[in-house]
Amino acid sequence: MTTKYTSLKDHDAPVKVLFTGYLCTVGIGYLFALIQILFTHGMADGKFGLSVDDIVYSYYGNRSGTVLEQKLNGSMKENAPEQERFKIMEWVRSGADFKDYTGDGIDKIIATRCVMCHNKEASGIPDFTDFEGIKALSTQDTGATFASLTRVSHVHMFGISFIFMFVGLIFSFSETTTTQYKCIAIGMPYVFLVADILSWWLTKVHPMFAWLVIFAGMGMGVSFMFMWVTSILEMWLFKPVFINGFGARYLQLRDSTEASFADRTLIYLQLFTKQLKLATAYAFDKWLTDGWPVVQEWLKKIK
Repeated sequence: MTTKYTSLKDHDAPVKVLFTGYLCTVGIGYLFALIQILFTHGMADGKFGLSVDDIVYSYYGNRSGTVLEQKLNGSMKENAPEQERFKIMEWVRSGADFKDYTGDGIDKIIATRCVMCHNKEASGIPDFTDFEGIKALSTQDTGATFASLTRVSHVHMFGISFIFMFVGLIFSFSETTTTQYKCIAIGMPYVFLVADILSWWLTKVHPMFAWLVIFAGMGMGVSFMFMWVTSILEMWLFKPVFINGFGARYLQLRDSTEASFADRTLIYLQLFTKQLKLATAYAFDKWLTDGWPVVQEWLKKIK
């Protein structure tokens, strides 16, 4: 296969070290990002591990209770003993009055357990040194605010797109992947990034879009791992993997004149789409001839 560029395995050692250093750094950063998600969004329902409920509570909110209660039973559960958490929740349910705030010792609990993080110097989280900052969280939990979504969205758009640009640039020098699949792999993260951030806003409006958050996040992860692993293997393990190892079979399939997996998949999709159109047309015809007249008769009886 003739290339018009220097493939990863043929780059000079300093360039390989540069590429590998960057890939390893962003790979570790991606891992820590996943861990951070588990300890923030993953604790929204009070249980460790990311679930659909965690996504719903984070963006749409748990509207059966107040923000403070949901946090004390969720991501902040481990930061205070049960007795103190229950005392705060009792205060919230009784109206979150300032007189009870100081009289019942709620202010001392907040000063001991919360202010170390929730203070004026911290950005992006409520300030608990001021009573109004706590009072604001005694209302119904409606999830992330539009202001916070705007802030996080633009930070993710700018930051993550730069990460994928350089990962994609390094991956573009690979030679074991065809140009067609390179374009797909390099373009996928951007599609999933936009879908991921859009899904936050959609979930804020309706909880059913929480599934889209998970799907888009998984799509970004898969595309990132594919480019990362391919680039590392080609730079340092090309011969043992792609010449003498399991990658040799992949190269044989890639260079085969037979229809590729993608081509066969496209044919099956076209056949499925054709059958789906026929089934839809049949169902619509049956609705017009049998279903709609029944509905019309029922509407006449109601009138």
